[in-house]
Amino acid sequence: MEDFPILFVDDDQQILSVVVTYLTRNGYSVDAVNSGPAAMEKLKQKEYAAIFTDLIMPEISGLDLLKAIKETSPTTEVIIVTGYGTIESAIEALKRGSYDYLQKPINFERLKILIDRIIEKKKLLLENVLIKRRLKDRYNFDQLVGKSEKMQQIYEVIDRISSGSPTILIRGESGTGKELVANVTHQNSVRRNKPFIPVNCGAIAEGLLESELFGHVKGAFTGAIKDNIGLFRAANGGTIFLDEIAEVPPTLQVKLLRALQERKIRAVGDTKENEVDVRVIAATNKNLEEAIKIKTFREDLYYRLNVISIHMPALREIKEDIPHLVHHFLKKFSRESHRVVNRISPDAMDLLIKYDWPGNVRQLENVIERAFALGIDDTIHAADLPPEVQSMNSGHKIGENNFNLMDHERVLITRALEHVRGNKAEAAKLLGINLTTVYRKMEKYRIVVNETPN
Repeated sequence: MEDFPILFVDDDQQILSVVVTYLTRNGYSVDAVNSGPAAMEKLKQKEYAAIFTDLIMPEISGLDLLKAIKETSPTTEVIIVTGYGTIESAIEALKRGSYDYLQKPINFERLKILIDRIIEKKKLLLENVLIKRRLKDRYNFDQLVGKSEKMQQIYEVIDRISSGSPTILIRGESGTGKELVANVTHQNSVRRNKPFIPVNCGAIAEGLLESELFGHVKGAFTGAIKDNIGLFRAANGGTIFLDEIAEVPPTLQVKLLRALQERKIRAVGDTKENEVDVRVIAATNKNLEEAIKIKTFREDLYYRLNVISIHMPALREIKEDIPHLVHHFLKKFSRESHRVVNRISPDAMDLLIKYDWPGNVRQLENVIERAFALGIDDTIHAADLPPEVQSMNSGHKIGENNFNLMDHERVLITRALEHVRGNKAEAAKLLGINLTTVYRKMEKYRIVVNETPN
């Protein structure tokens, strides 16, 4: 139990020898000294879980040592060891902050019970501190929505690397949330108080990307009217996120590799190098292995970036997370629009789950935002979804447990219109309502069925 060392203080060398032998045999880490001053010197060298001190000693008494220990190390538990006839002093010690007292001759079973009780208390306190610290460190995980096994694995990776700064390569289709994961990784790392700078490498012209990343000096090229430190130096101490890393041209990949290996960069037009302390997180939706084969991406750079690999699943692979994402976006757009829309009909949710989402989470977010833009009331219905999502409902089925009257009305009107090839007058006859009501209902439910000739 090296994490919880014990110190025994007594001017009787024989007692110290017996105690040390007993505790060592039972797996405890124990030191022994024969005076109060020696105990205080030991306390300067290490922190003890508990200190057992004799009450009557030359130079410094047990009570005085108790006071000195509590002033120096308040979390260290002190146990007063008393001889026969000094019980009053033991009670006085308890009043002054002693954890307990132990009478001589020493009962080793009670000694062990006291130590185990103190260590268990220390473990619980330490565990509580670690849990609180972990919760605090993971404060930003709520940005990532999803309870699927694949998302839980990503959370675990982020959590496990939070104490370090390894280079990370995030892979996945467009719209899966790669930048969000990069940001959350940064916010839950030791670099959280330093900058997080995202760079879309595919959106910057090839001739300007080097200057953007590494900076330039005045006069380095036409238009360079002043010095620019570049994004790597701007992110010093923090994280730079290189999105679409596959779009970096091969000539610049060499300099990027040096920046990763040597932690040094050279601005365009400069003669000297600058040291940088930057964590790099890269992302791509391309197949880098194929890019290596056709020599558009350097293999050595790939391995330098791929220290930790995170794969973002496509939304179609984690459909169990769709309801969580939908309600997350409902809350988000309700806040932004100052309107409360907190429900989605069962049919609408069923369509969202059935859809394949080629644009992934970003597309789902846009679908919910579109519904808000169309002026929905307090509930999103199937008719509020885009045509490509509504097409999943080819049979216009209503769930057997769906008793929402508007969903049934919408489906019935749509079915009638499709039956008569979009002829609204004929649909009105089938439905037993007037033509004006058909138009009004179509507008209300945003039903689009074009009239086609027989």
